[in-house]
Amino acid sequence: MKIGIDVDGVIIDYERVLRAYGDLYDFIELKKEGIINRNEHLLRNRYNWTEEERINFVNNYFLKLSKKATLLPAAKDVIKMLQDEKHEFIIISARGGMIEEIKDVALEQFKENDLEFSKYYWKQEDKLEIAKKENIDFMIDDNYEICRKMSENKIKTIYFRDKEMNKLEQNQYLKEVSNWGEIYRYIKGAENK
Repeated sequence: MKIGIDVDGVIIDYERVLRAYGDLYDFIELKKEGIINRNEHLLRNRYNWTEEERINFVNNYFLKLSKKATLLPAAKDVIKMLQDEKHEFIIISARGGMIEEIKDVALEQFKENDLEFSKYYWKQEDKLEIAKKENIDFMIDDNYEICRKMSENKIKTIYFRDKEMNKLEQNQYLKEVSNWGEIYRYIKGAENK
């Protein structure tokens, strides 16, 4: 099977790192109570920051925090097991769109962890187009809007949902998971159907 996979919040725990430091930046540096939507995936929609405050956070924290983020538990093991079983993984990520070097940080982490992927699509705003082009069997992502869009277009989607993020109704095209063990179990179950 061809598996499209996001990076942040799926392989690398960058999303939770960003949210934690976003809260600290908001409360300590900006001295605000600026969270307007705790369930929002994108920082620009999560806080009531001015454009200047948002750009300051991006410029001062994004690259530094990307270097702090680590692989999610069992991500490497499950990816390797599925690759050994001849499943193909294709990176489809928005990473690198705002700060190019963040993509290089991910590539370095992959190299350090002996992870390789068949193809890499960086800076992707429209992941659906790539998923269709690559004819993927599953897409794994943590952004509920992307997961909703994929599943509505009949692409089997694994929604790697952090507890704070919005819930989506599961159906034949959408499965919610919270860890890599669940991903392995779901993909293996789909293989056997």
